Order: sequence, then structure tokens, then C-alpha cells
Amino acid sequence: MRSTGPKDLPGDGSAEAVRQYYDRFAEQEEDRLTKDIPGRVSFDIHRRFLARHIKPGWRVLEIGAGPGRFTVVLAGIGAQIVVTDLSPVQLTLNAEFVAAAGVDHAVERREVADVRDLSAYPDGAFDAVVAYGGPLSYAFEQEQQAMAELIRVVRPRGVVVASVMSLWGTWRARLPGVTDLEAKHGTAVGDQVLRTGDLRHVPGIEHVCRMYTWAETVALVTGSGASVIDGSASNWASLHDLDFLASLEADPPRWRHFLDREATACAAEGARDGGTHILFAAERGPERGRG
Repeated sequence: MRSTGPKDLPGDGSAEAVRQYYDRFAEQEEDRLTKDIPGRVSFDIHRRFLARHIKPGWRVLEIGAGPGRFTVVLAGIGAQIVVTDLSPVQLTLNAEFVAAAGVDHAVERREVADVRDLSAYPDGAFDAVVAYGGPLSYAFEQEQQAMAELIRVVRPRGVVVASVMSLWGTWRARLPGVTDLEAKHGTAVGDQVLRTGDLRHVPGIEHVCRMYTWAETVALVTGSGASVIDGSASNWASLHDLDFLASLEADPPRWRHFLDREATACAAEGARDGGTHILFAAERGPERGRG
């Protein structure tokens, strides 16, 4: 599933447009994973996924770190982190949030970086790269280049832990909004988005990104010469029936049991398209000998 070129689309997927969006978004990004039940469940699933793949003492490059919720998680695991984001505003918020959490000692430095060009970092410089929040979903026609960069900067047998926006999970979660969009712009627009995953087809939309299926995510990884070693949806049973879920959340033992089951469901291969984001872990192969 490939998007048409940006010249053919009404939206702007440039790095500058993404930077400006997240500069404006500012503190709202900090609340995205805490303001409602689906967000809180997604955060828990992301946190568990990190804990499975990141080891204490590892040096980690965090791409698209935003205000630092996962920077704090990585610090709690015992990683040493180079924090990056396309948005200087988000990096400032990251410094404030991480310092407030008392773990700024785990941050080696902070700097602006674009997932499509990590040339500032040598080959194999990190044990792992974490690219949560969907940086790859903003790479558009350069997604394969961006994935190759993530793989390049980890050591042999190093791990990339990342997420992309999910096509079918987002359609499932946002069905009323999708219906309203089609009422305004026509079903042909909705058909284009579902066929390509590309929100640049929506006239006047502020937040543009490319959404993926699980099969496309696997193809993106393998096309960069890496192997998929794990995958998960960000949600499965936690996108609807919010009143009932609130009653579960109010009962901590039942809520912990629900989260354990949700994590199991999200990891099932048949469910990996079911949340708003797709999580994956990819391993870089061993260095090949010279012929």
C-alpha cells in the first residue's frame, strides 16, 4: 500500500510541518496517554513492551521522545538515553518533565533529530533505538530510508522498539469521526485513506500521518534487512465500553487483571491491527563477513 506523492495531495507531510504541529501541540502531548482510559491502557501496553526488550545498562537513542513519558520509563529500566525530537518545544518539555520525575541523570543529552536522517550518529552506536509515538508515520515516502536509519545506528543484534499509527485500529476507534469526515468530503476521500493509510488525502486536515497495517509494518522492517521479533497492538478491548472500563479501573485488583489480559490479547498476531498504534520490535542481524 503506497501513498501517491505529496505534490498530488492536499496535506503537507514535510518535516517542517510536523515540527510546527508538535511545537503548537506543546503540553497536550504530555496528556495524550493519561487523559482517558484508552490512552492509559495504551501507555501500559507500551511500557510493558519496552520492559520486554530494553535491558538495564543499555545505551538507547530515543527518537520522537516528546515530553518524556517513555524517557522516564527507560530511565526506570536503567537505560542511558540520548533524547531527540523534531520539535524544540517538545525537547524543552522533556527536560522539565524528566527533571520533575527525578531521573534526568539517565539522559546523556538532548538534541533535535529527524528520523529520516540520523547521520549525526555512527553505525552501531546504540544498544537499542526507541521510536514511540509514530515517528515513522511521518516519514511518508521516505519511510524505508527512516527504518534503515533506525537499524543502522544499533549494534549487531541490537533492537529497534517502535510504533506506527494503525490503519484498521484507528478506523475502528474513530468510526464516528470517519463517518463525519466522509459526510463532509465524500466517501471517495475515506476510500483513499483506507486504501493508502495516508491522511494527506483529507482536505484541510492539520494532523497528517501515514497509518499502517501489521503486514505493512513487517514489510517495512524486513525491507531494511532486519527481523521482526515481537509485535503488539496498543489496544484491543479498551477502545469502547468506556463506562464499564471506568468501573474496572476503580477496582485496582480487577483492573490489574484486565490489563494483564489486554496485554495478552494485544500481542496475539490476529489482534495486532486492532489498536490505535502498532508496536514492534526489530532485531539487527549480525555483521556479515567481507567476501
